[in-house]
Amino acid sequence: MKLSKLVGVRFKERPADCVIDSHAFSVRGGYIKQVSNGIFSLYPPMKKITQNIEKIIREEMDAVDSQEVMFPVVLPGSLWEESGRYTSVGDELLRFKDRNDTPMVLGMTHEEAAVHLARDYGRTYANYPFSIYQIQTKYRDEARPRAGLIRVREFTMKDAYSFHTSQEDLDQYYDRMANSYSRIFQRAGVPEVIAVKSDSGMIGGSVSHEYMLLADAGEDSIVLCDECGYSANMEAADTTVDNSGCTPMGELKKVNTPNCKSIEDVCKFLNTKVEESCKAVMYQLNETDEYVVVFLRGDYEVNETKLTNYLDAKVHAAVVTEESGLVAGFCGPYKQDAKCKVIFDKSLEGIENLCCGANEVDYHYVGLNIKRDIGDVEYVDVSKIQTGGICPCCGKKAIRISRGIEAGNIFQLGTKYTKSMGMTYTAEDGTAKTPIMGCYGIGVGRLAACICEAHHDDKGPIWPITVAPWKVHICCMRIDDDACREMSEHIYDELQKMGIEVLFDDRKVRAGAMFADADLLGCPVRVTVGPKALANGEVELSTRDKSVSLKVAKDDIVAETKKLVDTLYAQINEKVQDRK
Repeated sequence: MKLSKLVGVRFKERPADCVIDSHAFSVRGGYIKQVSNGIFSLYPPMKKITQNIEKIIREEMDAVDSQEVMFPVVLPGSLWEESGRYTSVGDELLRFKDRNDTPMVLGMTHEEAAVHLARDYGRTYANYPFSIYQIQTKYRDEARPRAGLIRVREFTMKDAYSFHTSQEDLDQYYDRMANSYSRIFQRAGVPEVIAVKSDSGMIGGSVSHEYMLLADAGEDSIVLCDECGYSANMEAADTTVDNSGCTPMGELKKVNTPNCKSIEDVCKFLNTKVEESCKAVMYQLNETDEYVVVFLRGDYEVNETKLTNYLDAKVHAAVVTEESGLVAGFCGPYKQDAKCKVIFDKSLEGIENLCCGANEVDYHYVGLNIKRDIGDVEYVDVSKIQTGGICPCCGKKAIRISRGIEAGNIFQLGTKYTKSMGMTYTAEDGTAKTPIMGCYGIGVGRLAACICEAHHDDKGPIWPITVAPWKVHICCMRIDDDACREMSEHIYDELQKMGIEVLFDDRKVRAGAMFADADLLGCPVRVTVGPKALANGEVELSTRDKSVSLKVAKDDIVAETKKLVDTLYAQINEKVQDRK
């Protein structure tokens, strides 16, 4: 490719609306152009990057016996009604009617389509197990698109679906797919991506993992333990609290606490530890507006994903009215007479002497002992784990929390979709049984953005050679100099004959502009042909990450460039684990 013909515009200034580096470089480098909020067109460099990522994905999916198919983008609403998700999924599912007044949806995920495609083939046990995948456009009417390709509304995704006759078989294939995912990220040049335990969300299922790139730009909170290697999304991390050593049981007393509504104000006024306080967080169920009050230790926060999973219902922050019987700012578990569902978080378990609201304005209790004063209660885990908290795996106080970007996910779905959609097979004994499923997704554009986020400097992306749009970038410093032009064209032609993708900057521009564009385009190997070096019989050979910078004899430059390209491939392949 000659740069003078490359479609796209590159510029120096960082766009004001680009909050993270990968977004800024994608816009500045002529990779993407916004069409609408969360919807982008791809220029040739990003299209080539995503094609390279898709090639890696296809090779790894084929290697685990998954077969490529293609589902429609537009699906009948009746298919989603079969699974129950037509009404259960929120506004992120775009619903509309066609000219025949038939309810339709734009596919944001394709579990229903996979079952629809597979249920005829899967009528006999003899055809199991099997797996299918697609790389397809999807649409999710995201409420808060941001960060370029990280969070979008329209996106390209690889999603795979496997079908099994036993949990053991699904477990084995799930492990193979997990291995395949690790290989995909390693081959794409981001071995930093780690698997973490996650919440299944609207997809459903009992076991799920997310593949996260640890990055400050991420929106997800990732819980990590450096002692044992435990990792989980904040939404799925179990909270363990050690309340030993607390103040012994005391007398229950009601005390006046004027104008003390926050837990901090109360503890300061009463001179008590926040770790020995009980605060109330109030919600209402979305469907019925019934009040839900969560009592937890004063220094902990409610994990709303855990709460909705426990309730099996969505909630919103409560609007406390006089009729509710709840006293905002002074709500407590003792003599709580309001009509509401009460939940006690595990963070309170074992504390013998608590301060809490007295359900009366300007009053709190001190000396509350839940077992003595309220009775036996069920403690459930609905709180967020904290930095320095106890690891649920090894039991050490070694938890740290990092930010992360989700690059992929895998789920064990069980029979959530096959059962609701009536997919059955005839078992070997002649009985009808329901198959169980797994599903496995990777966002292609998001992975490209993740790679950029992980590998860049202040001048632009540093693309790993396996996904780079071009492997070699030739900078001809003087296109009007016959010797420079002829040498550049010779290198360009010879490398292409070797099957190496090359970008040749054949423009008559200043050196600073040429190098700035080369940095933005991020090709891993750079060949610089200048009149001074060429007069000495040399050409400059370097890498985008500056780890290599050589002067090479002009007669050896093609061979040395090929050797450097091979070395960069080998360095990535060294980090790729074997297939299971």
